[in-house]
Amino acid sequence: MVDFVTDNDVTHGIRQSPAPLDGALDTLAALGRQLDELVAAAGDEGWHADTPAEGWDVATQIAHLHWTDRASLAAIGDKAEFDALVEGAMADPEGFVDSGARELALLPRDELVAKWRAGRDELVARLESLDPGTQIAWFGPPMRPKSMAVARIMETFAHGYDVADGLAEVPPGAPVASRAPGFKGTPAEIAALALVARIGYRTRNFSYQMNGEEPPVSDLGLTLAAPDGGTVTFGPEDAEQTVTGSLRDFCLRVTQRIALRDTDLVATGADARRWLDITQAFAGMPGKGRD
Repeated sequence: MVDFVTDNDVTHGIRQSPAPLDGALDTLAALGRQLDELVAAAGDEGWHADTPAEGWDVATQIAHLHWTDRASLAAIGDKAEFDALVEGAMADPEGFVDSGARELALLPRDELVAKWRAGRDELVARLESLDPGTQIAWFGPPMRPKSMAVARIMETFAHGYDVADGLAEVPPGAPVASRAPGFKGTPAEIAALALVARIGYRTRNFSYQMNGEEPPVSDLGLTLAAPDGGTVTFGPEDAEQTVTGSLRDFCLRVTQRIALRDTDLVATGADARRWLDITQAFAGMPGKGRD
């Protein structure tokens, strides 16, 4: 999974911004610390616990997050290194992400965790130092600094979910409403969910394109219930195609961390139903999803 956010891919008018991007860096740092605490508490025993991603243990998940942080730093400040990464991606589009994660996962636990922590902090600092209008090269379209921060929030959310799931943070048979391991309902977490939902909505057309389908011309309204009792909305209020449900389940769905049948999402209209079948908020080929 590689982050995907652009500043020019709005599929339809956004009725309400779910969270100010000015807080994105604080949210990213907070999510990283929370996942770090979970990994630290699991210790050596949990380091190689399997996660829902086939063939990926906790170590590989953390290695992937660190690999992508490093790629982000290269995109910001080392053109030669980033160009080499792009060449690797073009040579092996389906395997280069896995290869990078698996190589780093071979490092001793303490060494990899230390590198991951340092990389997280450096990335936040570098993004904060950039002019907000800076265009940062990426594997897809270029991104502005705060859009890159939001992309990293999405990945931390998704892979953090995998880690927590692998560490048995989800009780067997847990109801949908509590099926987001590692999330405790803090303001930073709720802000993260809103930002992930924003990506999910903005990449609606992209989801169709990646599945070889023509994006529909219909407007779509999205209304999501946040854990704190608030509501996050996108799209026209009078749209005939609508999706409603919990903010948490929508975020899990657009990051392909949960099967549609296991969510509380309700789609009205054929276009809305199809979108939920194929939605993906990340770059790259369509994933296998979760059964």
